[in-house]
Amino acid sequence: MKLFYTIEEIEKLTNERKITLVDVRDKDSFVEGHIPGAGNIPEIFTYLSMSTEEGLQMIVDTFVPKFISAGISNDKPVVFYSDCLSGAYGAVSRGYIISLYLGHKNPGIYSNGLNEWLQLEKKLEFGDVVSEEGKFIPDIFHSVIVTKHDVLKAIDNPKIKLLDDRDQSEWDGESSSPYGIDFAPRKGRIRGSKWIAWHNFMRRDGDTVLFKSPTEIIKLCSEQDISPEDEVIIYCFKGARASNTYMALKTAGFENIKIYFASWNEWSRDLSLPVEE
Repeated sequence: MKLFYTIEEIEKLTNERKITLVDVRDKDSFVEGHIPGAGNIPEIFTYLSMSTEEGLQMIVDTFVPKFISAGISNDKPVVFYSDCLSGAYGAVSRGYIISLYLGHKNPGIYSNGLNEWLQLEKKLEFGDVVSEEGKFIPDIFHSVIVTKHDVLKAIDNPKIKLLDDRDQSEWDGESSSPYGIDFAPRKGRIRGSKWIAWHNFMRRDGDTVLFKSPTEIIKLCSEQDISPEDEVIIYCFKGARASNTYMALKTAGFENIKIYFASWNEWSRDLSLPVEE
């Protein structure tokens, strides 16, 4: 499965209509200028999920129609982009995870995104473009997303590593979320978690944001007693940063990775779940 696309591949494959390109930025930004031929699904970044049976079904009910309206089909690769790899807390990777969960077999990202497109003075398209409808039927890939019950069981399971990749103020319990200090009802972390801030998996190369090398990522994880052979569950506040880290670990050869997609937004609101302050 191809994960990353270059600007040359984006130009060629969109012109040949061999991929479906999806902009995950907000609608106003999309209207002001986007890569020609792209659809727009801003909810990929904004959507807050729950991991109950009803909550997981809501992901399907929310995004399948949006995938179809953005032109996504099962038989064609879908490529997500934002401003850059780290834009909007890793929203482009969240698009990858949502599409993977819904059963798309060929999701990918244009990690250099619109920033590179603009730097190279490529042509833009403007306005609220209506895409040709796709033909998308979900085939849920359950093993990529875990529930709060799975996480609760994992707390006391030494074979599973819980990785919190939120910002330090959230890990330290000073803030409940990026939405505001008191946006969520409780501050703290899931008991037994390891912590590596999501941005530590990335590096800058000039104006470009890239994932660090596999060697650097493995070393970073080893400092928290996490290895490529471990089963790892990643969480953040709502699944965007965790999705970014998921892709970083994938590039470093980690295979047994899952995401607690509902993350701290859900965990903090269920007062029956343990919090380490």
